[in-house]
Amino acid sequence: MISIGTHDLTADPAGIAYAADLLRQGLLVAFPTETVYGLGGDARNGQAVAGIYEAKGRPSFNPLIAHVASVQAARRFVEWSDMAQQLADAFWPGPLTLVLPLRDGHRISSLVTAGLDTLAVRVPAHPAARLLLAEFDGPVAAPSANPSGQISPTTADHVRAGLGGRIAAILDDGPCGVGLESTIVGLAGEPALLRPGGVALEQIEDVLKTRLHLHQSGDLLTAPGQLQSHYAPDAPVRLNAGVRQGDEVLLGFGSVDCDLNLSSTGDLSEAAANLFAALHTLNKTGRPIAVSPIPDHGLGAAINDRLRRAAAPRDS
Repeated sequence: MISIGTHDLTADPAGIAYAADLLRQGLLVAFPTETVYGLGGDARNGQAVAGIYEAKGRPSFNPLIAHVASVQAARRFVEWSDMAQQLADAFWPGPLTLVLPLRDGHRISSLVTAGLDTLAVRVPAHPAARLLLAEFDGPVAAPSANPSGQISPTTADHVRAGLGGRIAAILDDGPCGVGLESTIVGLAGEPALLRPGGVALEQIEDVLKTRLHLHQSGDLLTAPGQLQSHYAPDAPVRLNAGVRQGDEVLLGFGSVDCDLNLSSTGDLSEAAANLFAALHTLNKTGRPIAVSPIPDHGLGAAINDRLRRAAAPRDS
């Protein structure tokens, strides 16, 4: 990780405007939500999202929550439903995340969705977060603003201690009200509680007038915080391949003869940004996929983690 200067911004109009401009440039900004400080990047910019993983040292590509300013903003990216509207009317802005099918033309980076065809979306309640999202006028992917595995930050000082020099700016609006993470409800099929959090299950069921399916450990991954196995191609995947064998297509890295290259220059950030889209593209060929060796450091460790999951034996 190359050290950069981290700007300290206050949550006044000038600070909000500057933070939004940094996000437009593909840079990372930590900002307060009602629970903890989030590490934000433009959810449409694959390299910005890759930078989130790099800054945090996040070990694998989990789905991330896209934070937006309003229901109208959410509807730009997901297929809306009557149930979604009921829950948004009751709990947004606030600590409730909805997982809905992506709509055509969404432009969300596949790193945000971890290659899935759904998006986790939330309208936060914190005033500074809402002002930033309105000024930016776009979706902001934002896990907690701390190095992976460490305590979640509830003050700008916490963020500075963990990520200072790794991100462009910290938007300081004092301590967060410490609380639970957002509740995540899946609405892409049968309504389901995917993660408990700041809105109680009973409150949600009371609004929907129905019981929610409770996510089990063996269920498919559909939301942040559930990582077991992600999207895997239909065909076998062979790792650390120098050349193609048989009918394989080769997913390359660096200067290699291949069918599709994650990064011809060997840039791990670019490779991370391209990973899921490349797997989807090669999966459509119906042929086995071979993958060039990826350096196992920095973002390469996360890329390799994802590729090992894609290559793992699957139940028949």
